[in-house]
Amino acid sequence: MPAERLRPHAVLPFPYEPGGATARSPWPRLLPLLAVLAAATRLPSFLRPLWNPDEGYLAVQARMLAAGGDLYDTVVDRKPPLLPWLYQGAFALFGDDSLWPLRALAVSAQLATAVLLASLARRRWGDRAARTAGVLYLLVSIGLNPEDAQAAGFELFMLPAVVAAVWCADRGRWGTAGLMVAGAALTKQTGGAVLLPVLWLLWRSGGGLPGAARLACGFAVPVGAAALATGPSGFWFWTVAGSAGYAAPGGSGLHVLGRAVVNALLLGGACAGVLAPVAALLRRGVRLRVPDVWLWAFSSAAAVATGLHFFGHYYLQLVPPLVLLGTAALHRLPPRRTRAAVLCSAVSCSVFLGWGLLAPDTELEHARRTAAHAAQRTEPGDRVLFWGIHPEQYWFADRPPATRFLTAGLLTNYSGGRDGGRVGRHRGVPGSWAVLRGELEREPPALIVDDSRGKPYGPPLRPLLRAHRYERAGAVDGAVLYTRPGG
Repeated sequence: MPAERLRPHAVLPFPYEPGGATARSPWPRLLPLLAVLAAATRLPSFLRPLWNPDEGYLAVQARMLAAGGDLYDTVVDRKPPLLPWLYQGAFALFGDDSLWPLRALAVSAQLATAVLLASLARRRWGDRAARTAGVLYLLVSIGLNPEDAQAAGFELFMLPAVVAAVWCADRGRWGTAGLMVAGAALTKQTGGAVLLPVLWLLWRSGGGLPGAARLACGFAVPVGAAALATGPSGFWFWTVAGSAGYAAPGGSGLHVLGRAVVNALLLGGACAGVLAPVAALLRRGVRLRVPDVWLWAFSSAAAVATGLHFFGHYYLQLVPPLVLLGTAALHRLPPRRTRAAVLCSAVSCSVFLGWGLLAPDTELEHARRTAAHAAQRTEPGDRVLFWGIHPEQYWFADRPPATRFLTAGLLTNYSGGRDGGRVGRHRGVPGSWAVLRGELEREPPALIVDDSRGKPYGPPLRPLLRAHRYERAGAVDGAVLYTRPGG
């Protein structure tokens, strides 16, 4: 006889188990604990001005929008509009020289995600499950490279809406569930993957056509409003149609496979305390009848794999459903297994927390040095062109971009894992080169910085350099600076 006995009713009935939440609310004690954990796990995020190019891109976009730019026209990216607007609003309230307001909002986003997961778990399996889900989520949520886990990026701000969509569907609030699915998708397109478990819950509850109509309406209204606010054609092109080249498979297969494996191992190690109970029950033939959570996990995995890039921050979308699966498994096991899971997760959390506090920032320092030289050679208000994949250079230099295309990636389809065969002018966003030429000819930048450093997205700018008599003005860490006569 195994030492650990399963509780009665090893097959979980869906969706709830009797005798779950007690009359006495756990929230007065649980909320302060989750708030402290959310702040502690996000502490490294406050120690750097920027963590990755996504933050830099958003910061520069926010400045351009504040200066009168139009999203999906003179300010462009392949992402939906909610996060650029959030950055713009934070900068308007607190200034645009620091991301600390976004760091604070990221703590709030993590806390909201943990609370919603805890509420989902409590409704299904009781107060102990609520504590388990909330605490485990925050402990494993930083289980990736700090550049991915600590950044105030798209996936992190997407998660509260993703979990809220399932939370609302779990309670039959279909209009609000549609609104939350839209909020997730308007933060990052792959957030819309949560629609699959929401639709399953709609079918399982017997909501029928009235529920489906409310869900569709809740989704369509905010998406339509965002499209109208930014221009329907531009919104469609930049968030859907214009991303075909980026999302298409191709590039260095071994490089991409290596990234996928490394990030999966990192998250798997962080989630060991969560995954082990699930594996233990499956080995014993015990089924976890939470089909909506399984669908949630599978749809999130599909979202991570979309485009075959496998960047670390993509994996954050997997964390909530994995935690809920782990919580469901721990509910079927003795309490000591829950304590072991929390301890294991706390140990892994401390490792990733230490990594975040001590991680080197070589590329960030390069961007800062290059930006400092650019600022020294130009005057405030001078337009500059950084040809590379570090849009944060514009933010550090405090100089407006000479073009709406903030990275060479949009013009050449360069992104991590793309090799020379998948990179080039013909692979860029359709029509981008004609727009770039017009921008640079109408108002040549005061300074051009070629930061390609031998990468396959090197700039074909020689005609422009010759036509406007640019001269080489030095180099910084391999980045070459060009100025116009008298500049």
